[in-house]
Amino acid sequence: MSSRLPPLSALRAFEAAARHLSFTRAAEELAMTQAAVSYQIKVLEERVGSALFVRRPRQVLLTETGQALAIASTDAFRKIAEAYETARTGQGTLSISTIPTFAANWLALHLGAFQMDNPRIAVRIETSDLLADLARDNIDVAIRSSSIGQWAGLDSHFLFRETFTPMLSPALAASIGGVHEPADLLRLPIVDAGDPWWATWFGLAGVDAASALATRPRSQFGSQSYEGRAVVAGLGVGILTPAMFTQELAAGSLIQPFDILGHDNHSYWLVHQSARRNVPKIRAFREWLLGELARSTP
Repeated sequence: MSSRLPPLSALRAFEAAARHLSFTRAAEELAMTQAAVSYQIKVLEERVGSALFVRRPRQVLLTETGQALAIASTDAFRKIAEAYETARTGQGTLSISTIPTFAANWLALHLGAFQMDNPRIAVRIETSDLLADLARDNIDVAIRSSSIGQWAGLDSHFLFRETFTPMLSPALAASIGGVHEPADLLRLPIVDAGDPWWATWFGLAGVDAASALATRPRSQFGSQSYEGRAVVAGLGVGILTPAMFTQELAAGSLIQPFDILGHDNHSYWLVHQSARRNVPKIRAFREWLLGELARSTP
């Protein structure tokens, strides 16, 4: 078996370069010089008998052979890393990719319970609105918003439907003597009046708000977590997902004046690679998350 393996130093340099599509970034990761990374990859290409990269000025691309080897080598190094981490700590590190709003408004508030139940599992959270590649980015699980909930090679678990409805601070509502009907909201500042959720919600409420919304400032906060802070501060009425603001609603810092809920067929999903469904740390997090959401989501 050992005679069929390439030099591991060469394979490690190749795997890093393939993941970054950069010899320079691979060298930084491995604390090597770029020349050393290039040499190790050349050694591997000689062993394979064909080029693994197409080298262009300031850019490298994987060949077909390189792509196949990159997938296998990344998976192999991950398994080694997981086995080592499990041997060293008992469970290892669980890496979670999620959007900022879910991380700040739900996960951060509940994660302590998971860690109390699983003290040997360390947690690393990466927040981004971009879709993580679980294999390439070394991510164990991801929370995604989608209308379909299906991705090739991934198991998907439904978390909750992404609904939306107006919310505001009690003080802002009191400034006009209270909000008694949907049209009253148009007497107040609107946070992100250009959000298409507003048109959908007012349509469900039977209010023609198109002209009124068109004249409002198009301020954008980038995520519900930031928008929610502005709404709590009384800067305007926001259109938010109730499941993300359960604590604020319970504490009374936000009020939801109407039971009318809009939706755009998007839901939140927990995803992980199908082949890794029984990895202990992934299974533990999946079971905890589904149970916790069942208890805490209205």
